[in-house]
Amino acid sequence: MTYFLNRARKIFLLVGISISFLSCVTNQPGDPPQVKKEVRDVSLQARREDSAPRKRLMVLPFLDTSEVRPQEFRDKIRSEFIRDMNKKGELIVVDSRDLNLDLKQHMKSGEYILADVGKAASDLGVSAVLEGKIVELKVSRKADPVGIFRQIVTKLEASVRVRLAWARNGKEIFNTIKTVSLEESQTRVAENASADKLLTTNPELLEKLVADAFNDFEPQIFSSLAKLSWEGRIAAINGDRIFVNVGRISGLQVGDILRVTEEGDDVFDPQTGNFIGRSPGRQKGTLEVVSYFGQDGAIAVIHSGAGFKENDRVEQY
Repeated sequence: MTYFLNRARKIFLLVGISISFLSCVTNQPGDPPQVKKEVRDVSLQARREDSAPRKRLMVLPFLDTSEVRPQEFRDKIRSEFIRDMNKKGELIVVDSRDLNLDLKQHMKSGEYILADVGKAASDLGVSAVLEGKIVELKVSRKADPVGIFRQIVTKLEASVRVRLAWARNGKEIFNTIKTVSLEESQTRVAENASADKLLTTNPELLEKLVADAFNDFEPQIFSSLAKLSWEGRIAAINGDRIFVNVGRISGLQVGDILRVTEEGDDVFDPQTGNFIGRSPGRQKGTLEVVSYFGQDGAIAVIHSGAGFKENDRVEQY
């Protein structure tokens, strides 16, 4: 009996040594780590916290009453404005690069002809177009009249204007000038720096001031756009597939039902002349979103109705 127990212990010992040896061989320090690869399908269905698709706002190149300030100055401010607006997540704010227009040919008296620009922007699914303009930049300085160490108070003032128009018809829905000022107090050794010199030697300070002035318009811009209903357009029809010019980025989800209507009429207050809204056009039927295409387009099929045409208006059901 003792013989068989000793024999069994030797066998188990040999098996254990073999396993340890194989483990060392297969996991040498210089061997590359073994990676477990896992592939999972991720749904392309759009996800959003609220149910309302986002409207598109096109920001045109900023204008300036001064011909001295460089183009780069207002371009940088405009880019920052677009980034800041997009961070809010309430709108899709885009620039005008995709417009097939020479904007210089659509200007009058130093301003954009928003009716012309809006029509081209509307074809891209844009709800409204925005014109920003630097109206005036002023700097004033006050210093103690005598003394080596003087208290110098610098006041910078920026006046900017924003015009907002409905892309579909170019109707102006907002036009306001805003002035923002900034005061800085410093003690300096006697100097007599001019205001003009300050304008050229402090570009960062001026950029921030002008950018803040445009950013102060944000609540008014959102409020003005709230008057406009979200909408898209039928871009093309191919058999039973209907292509609309709004899609995943705009917030549409697969399975969404879209109402298709003809053009309605603009309604204005007879007393003030202010734009109230657009009356609903005749409903043709509904579409169901089944897929996406392009950068921000959707493919739909007929859910109900008939007689759909390119450029028909679509809205959330």
